[in-house]
Amino acid sequence: MNWLRSLDDDRAVQIKVRAQPGAKHTAIRGEHGDALKIAVAAPPVDGKANAALLSFLARACGLPKIAVSLTRGDTGRDKLFRLEGISPEQARMALLDATSGPGKQTPPAADNK
Repeated sequence: MNWLRSLDDDRAVQIKVRAQPGAKHTAIRGEHGDALKIAVAAPPVDGKANAALLSFLARACGLPKIAVSLTRGDTGRDKLFRLEGISPEQARMALLDATSGPGKQTPPAADNK
């Protein structure tokens, strides 16, 4: 599973996301190919879904919004986010915590290479 990758000697991570806009709630829904599938409550209009994903990832990982950036996929469902100031293991554990609860799925193990 290659949705999480270490960058900058474990000081940053890259996360591949498959967005599912128009959902009731923003939540991790498991895996889609080599990406983490996240349902997004915001519509895919005027960057609203991208902003919601950015906020969700920042909140889930305990990072300020400025530490999270969309590096690829501005207009598509397949996106690449960069998170600064977090190790791959910290990111995985934070996203695992964000998925706990009824009806939510656990993110699969990531390949940190």
